[in-house]
Amino acid sequence: MHPYNGALMLNGPIPPHVDPRKLVEREVTLEGVLPLASMPRVCEQLTSSEGNVRAKFSFFRDEQKLSVMHVEVDAQVSMVCQRCLEPATFRVVGESDFAILWEGKSAEGLPKGYDALEVGEEPLDLPPLVEDELLLALPIVPAHDPEKCQHPAGFAAAPEPSENVEERPNPFSVLAQLKRDPNV
Repeated sequence: MHPYNGALMLNGPIPPHVDPRKLVEREVTLEGVLPLASMPRVCEQLTSSEGNVRAKFSFFRDEQKLSVMHVEVDAQVSMVCQRCLEPATFRVVGESDFAILWEGKSAEGLPKGYDALEVGEEPLDLPPLVEDELLLALPIVPAHDPEKCQHPAGFAAAPEPSENVEERPNPFSVLAQLKRDPNV
């Protein structure tokens, strides 16, 4: 939970351009949906561009008086399962904290967990940030639960990792024995 009190909550369409300075000062939270179809880089990874991304942007100052933007994304996406090669639906969630730095300010000394977001006089574009956050949250190897699908027929699958993996002898154990043997 973040230490801001969320003075102003705005529901509805996410505005494409905002002035982060004003939103931080007013501690605004923006929440809304964006269509997946409006995100070409995400759609390249999907089997369907149907659906929406729920996005939430919270602007506030943290305990150190840094201007912060907290971003959350939540979407249902359709991707090819890498086990059965059929389309599968995955819930994708992601969140990040950005320290808003005015142009020319150094990102050195930012608290751990903050990404730097440099802004200038131009308004800040929110939809590309939603797309970036969603791209980072997509599964690298999308796959159904193992009980729900099988490898396609004729597919030589790598053996699933077994819990009772047999221990291989350590190649250095011979050296350890030699070291202990006083006759060597």
